[in-house]
Amino acid sequence: MLSLLIFLPLVGAIVLALAPLTKIEHLRTVALTVTSFVGFLSVLLFFQFDGAVATAQSVQQFDWFKIGGIQVSYDLGVDGISILLVVLTGILMPFVALSSYGHVNERVKEFLVWLLVMETGMMGVFLSLDMVLFYFFWEISLVALYFILGIWGGEKRIYATIKFFLFTLAGSLVMLVAVIAAIYGSGHTHIDRITEWAMALPVETQTWYFAAFALAFAIKVPLFPFHTWLADAHTQAPTSGSVILAGVLLKMGTYGLLRFGIGMFPEAAIAAAPLFMGLGAFGIVYGALLAMAQTDVKRLIACSSVSHLGFVVLGMFALTSAGLRGSVLQMINHGLSTGLLFLLF
Repeated sequence: MLSLLIFLPLVGAIVLALAPLTKIEHLRTVALTVTSFVGFLSVLLFFQFDGAVATAQSVQQFDWFKIGGIQVSYDLGVDGISILLVVLTGILMPFVALSSYGHVNERVKEFLVWLLVMETGMMGVFLSLDMVLFYFFWEISLVALYFILGIWGGEKRIYATIKFFLFTLAGSLVMLVAVIAAIYGSGHTHIDRITEWAMALPVETQTWYFAAFALAFAIKVPLFPFHTWLADAHTQAPTSGSVILAGVLLKMGTYGLLRFGIGMFPEAAIAAAPLFMGLGAFGIVYGALLAMAQTDVKRLIACSSVSHLGFVVLGMFALTSAGLRGSVLQMINHGLSTGLLFLLF
């Protein structure tokens, strides 16, 4: 089922890419059908999930290829954190596909293809248990949004796209360095094996790794002071792009902070907790003040996201069970409420 969740949208994208251009309504129907079926599968996976089991479930694993003698695996699984984000993605995407009927009237086929490719990337991020696979899907989702924003955005879409690209590229390159270092340092690509290796590192070494991962994910959240790309991207993005960005893509940053920052480098996370709690608390107030000053409603919602995600980071770095549960719950709350708010426009 996990492979279906990831690659069914990609199959749909290939079908759309090869379909005749003249049947636009048929193309929309295919996209809506694919996303709806993926949404159904995500809900089905949720009801099959056993919340009493701490380890990953529905695991799929086989050897993929080797890098310098290190085995890279096609390794998928779902746990208590990722299951909620998988369901969130699955539920929102049919609404995103449906919303395209009202505002995307040019190059429709290309738009729907990139929309489905993005769903493949987002599902892959949340379901990957292999570090190489995770990074692969991470980049796919960002590339898809780059084209959606750059082609179907507003009048200032080029400025917003370049700004988004530069911020995310900087974060991705820093994370790539950390990923390569972690893989060769541990001799493994499986996230659990790298975590075991990372937790045994001295605090000083953990700090460097944590800083690299945390920077990439803080840009994606976005956490103050890396928030400046968000309002421009939301304002210029088409409605479908804004829903995906607010509903799911921002959660990739908070998911990464929890999975890799805190999960892999706990000692460094404890040391950095006051800083992140301070940035989160500042972002709550600062984002709210920014929202109060806006006259454009889409920009207002975007600025409010800085405030809402500040609560997520604040709860996460409280490093308590209640704080972590509240942080994950707020990710889902924000994804649904903000995503649906953007559908109004």
